[in-house]
This record gives sequence, structure tokens and C-alpha cells, in this order.
Amino acid sequence: QVQLVESGGGLVQAGGSLRLSCAPSGRTYSRYAMGWFRQAPGKEREFVATISASGANRYYADSLKGRFTISRDNGKNTAYLQMNSLKTEDTAVYYCAASMGIVSRVEAGYDYWGQGTQVTVSS
Repeated sequence: QVQLVESGGGLVQAGGSLRLSCAPSGRTYSRYAMGWFRQAPGKEREFVATISASGANRYYADSLKGRFTISRDNGKNTAYLQMNSLKTEDTAVYYCAASMGIVSRVEAGYDYWGQGTQVTVSS
């Protein structure tokens, strides 16, 4: 069984930066595509970014491309989400997910989920 734990969330001012981490626990975690999603109060969970198992392929939500960067450390089997130029509308709970298949932009494409980490952007 694979467990994912997100960290790095917190309160930042608009225009600031934050880096989220997603660390696996339990069995050895490797060769999984990884994704980040977020959910703001009163809204549905939405796609943020995804990265292939090799790290060669990366995709982003159109509205976030250029501000957010997804990466991974294969040596540590850890995924990251670097968030720059943060806006108040980025406030949400951010979730890490792992896929046993290929990269996906939809929730159904993922097999494991973390519990989420809160990101709050103030003006």
C-alpha cells in the first residue's frame, strides 16, 4: 500500500512563493506518474499539474502554466510543486496524487491520494 503525505503549505502574501512536497511512505515508491490537484471552498477539485514517472513529461492547467512548476526527485521518490506569483484565488487545499499508469488531468486517473495541505494567499 502506498501512502502520500503533503507538506509545505501555509500562509503567504500575494506575489509570494511556496513549495509543496509530496513524500511517500510504506512500500517502495517508484515509477508512478504524479499529479497535483486543489480544492477551494465551495468549488470542485481541479487539476493543477502532472509529471510522468521519468520526469520527462509535464502538463499544467492552462491558467497556471508559467507560475507553477512540478518536479520530482527520483532518488527520494518525492514530488514537488513550486508556486510563484501567488494570487488570492490560489487559496485552496492542495492534494498530491499518484498514478500507476500514465499522466492524467482528471481525478479518475489516479490511484492514491494524500490528505492535502492548506495554502492561503493573503492580499
